Amino acid sequence: MAAVATGSIDRQIAEIDRLLAQHKLQQYVPYPKQLEFHAAGALPGVRERLLIAANQVGKTLSASMEVGMHATGLYPPGWPGAMFLKPTIGWAASNTSQGTRDSVQRMLLGQPGDWGTGAIPKKSIIDIKKATHGVADAVEIITVRHIPAHDNSHKLSDGTSRITIKTYDQGRERWQGDTINFLWCDEEAPIDLYMEGLTRTNATGGIAMTTFTPLLGMSDTVRRFLLTKTPGTHVTTMTIFDAPHYSPAECERIIAGYPLHERDARTKGIPILGSGRIFPIEESMIAESPLQIPQHWPRIAGIDFGYDHPTAIVWIAWDRDSNTMHVYDCYKRREATPATHSIALRSRGLWIPIAWPHDGLQHDKGGSCITLAQQYRDMGCNMLLRHATHPPARGQIEGEGGYGLEAGLEAMFDRMQAGQLKVAKHLTDWWEEFRLYHRDEGKVVKENDDLMSATRIAMMMLRKAVVQRPPKLAAIPGFRPTVPGMGMMG
Repeated sequence: MAAVATGSIDRQIAEIDRLLAQHKLQQYVPYPKQLEFHAAGALPGVRERLLIAANQVGKTLSASMEVGMHATGLYPPGWPGAMFLKPTIGWAASNTSQGTRDSVQRMLLGQPGDWGTGAIPKKSIIDIKKATHGVADAVEIITVRHIPAHDNSHKLSDGTSRITIKTYDQGRERWQGDTINFLWCDEEAPIDLYMEGLTRTNATGGIAMTTFTPLLGMSDTVRRFLLTKTPGTHVTTMTIFDAPHYSPAECERIIAGYPLHERDARTKGIPILGSGRIFPIEESMIAESPLQIPQHWPRIAGIDFGYDHPTAIVWIAWDRDSNTMHVYDCYKRREATPATHSIALRSRGLWIPIAWPHDGLQHDKGGSCITLAQQYRDMGCNMLLRHATHPPARGQIEGEGGYGLEAGLEAMFDRMQAGQLKVAKHLTDWWEEFRLYHRDEGKVVKENDDLMSATRIAMMMLRKAVVQRPPKLAAIPGFRPTVPGMGMMG
């Protein structure tokens, strides 16, 4: 009897496992970073999303699950991302026929002979058309039963969605002609194919998703999302530490197993960059939790002017005892006027001096003959009297230190290595630039470097940082500050 009972239980467990395998979409619970990627699909104006991620952290899984939702209409309660209320037409693509079969196709359908065990539930699959060319078991078209998102009864509808499996090696001509609701590129697509696929979504106002580990360096596709930051794009970065299925010990073991030049790409989603990163240092060496800044620490801000590229500002507190700079706040915005940026400057403290680069001496292009620095000064910003220069050498006077880029970068790196430059962990924009700041053929790539420049400018003029004047003392008639750094700014 015991053997019979055991066999019955085993069959029941096997049946439960079989049914669960056919309903993976309903079981999907995204990690926080995956949820961030999904939620970005509902942000106003966002059409293109990139999940740039470490290897084996669930980037392909997350996109396949979203594709499954768009094709079937089976969105979970509280779904925060993009939604389609009608049947959809979409493309899912990767590098080669074999690579696409083993990644995109497997995640959507399951293994050959076991269709319905991927992101698309078995009950939702109407038809699977195999490819007439390429590798064995490769699929070309998946026809899916769609249940309208507003249909709470979950009754089967007559609507059908279609997913076409594409490969990059098919060439551009095979990526033309159709009109689609969504595009999913798993692994980095050549820019011409990506743009062709994106164009297919124009008529429907559709969306494009891209998921990859950036092993091809600063390609045109990576540049579109990370450097150019084309309007309508959104980037989510997912490191190995953002995948809860790895323990800290497993993370360290995996990281140690990769070649040094690939570690950042494979574990942090940071592209392999040109001839090298400008600041090749572990983030843990300079990252810190937000500080309660002591009142006796002097402060200074640094600004890098821009319009087509962003205007960027950083705020720094200086611990004189250890000679450590603490970057505690930052701001970055493109295509806005000085009037807008000046609000950000004034709101952080009217008393904080602002270091600025030599291009602040340029005159207003409107012909008013007012320099850019003076425009900010006229708006109540505490601009230093002179543009930023390195500290003068012995025998030089103030302003004769020059403002060479390489000298500034070397000084920043020296501080990082000495533990004398710290940056708050929550300053996402700053860290994004730091990770991508690199050289190409020995030259600094002057793209997406605005906060790096603002930091360098503030550091150059650290000698002009001041302590906030105590309000009560400042109100005493005839009071003159005696604390170092509280005097007139040059």
